Amino acid sequence: MSATEDPWERHATWWRETFTNGADLEYELQILPLASSQLEGAARVLDLGCGEGHLARRLARGTREREIVVGLEPSAAQLAGAVEQAGGPRYVRGVGERLPFRDGSFDGVVCCLVIEHSSDPDALLAEAVRVLAVGGRFLLLVNHPLFQGTGSGLVDDQIMGERYWRVGPYLSEDVVYEEVDPGVRLRFAHRPLSRYVNPVTALGCVLTRLEEPEPPLAFLEGSIDLELESAIPRLLLLRFERVRAEQMGQ
Repeated sequence: MSATEDPWERHATWWRETFTNGADLEYELQILPLASSQLEGAARVLDLGCGEGHLARRLARGTREREIVVGLEPSAAQLAGAVEQAGGPRYVRGVGERLPFRDGSFDGVVCCLVIEHSSDPDALLAEAVRVLAVGGRFLLLVNHPLFQGTGSGLVDDQIMGERYWRVGPYLSEDVVYEEVDPGVRLRFAHRPLSRYVNPVTALGCVLTRLEEPEPPLAFLEGSIDLELESAIPRLLLLRFERVRAEQMGQ
């Protein structure tokens, strides 16, 4: 795919202006502090699909115990933005499905709102576990597969006089191209939760934490039903710990 065809290359400036450095309340109030807190104590951290380095910069300044934060990103335009803003991390151009790192190189790996854009999630998950040291933590943050999947959303039924949250076909794997802003179309893959948990646990990890945080109220400003929307999670965080090493080197 050429740079003109790749939306992450073409819309790098849009991403930076729309979602980073305080522009997006959900990132600022919830995603960044949540990911950072779950990686406390991890000295060597890899941010898979780091974009222009928003999360990587937060992780790099999060604790004095941190020795190194590496941001990996396939988009040259996104990486250029990351390098320009500096902030502590080291950056590498590459893809999550073929990581250029040795087995057990990191004791923290985070994949934040990235796997939905991957066409080979099994390879990405296997590589994330491969470069994770025994005892290390792997954080996977995704749009909640049950409540934020294809066809899901708030329904305001004017005829019946009721509002409810519709859940789409949860078990069906699907790919959609969503226009997230005028002229900006991005690929999203919906998969059930089992498609993420089972491959990781099969590779010698255990699930040690699951978070379904309530959306920040500031993010829901203007909602037609604040009580309902505040009870529907937008985000799902899974924290795994690697407990076996026999898969290393395979």
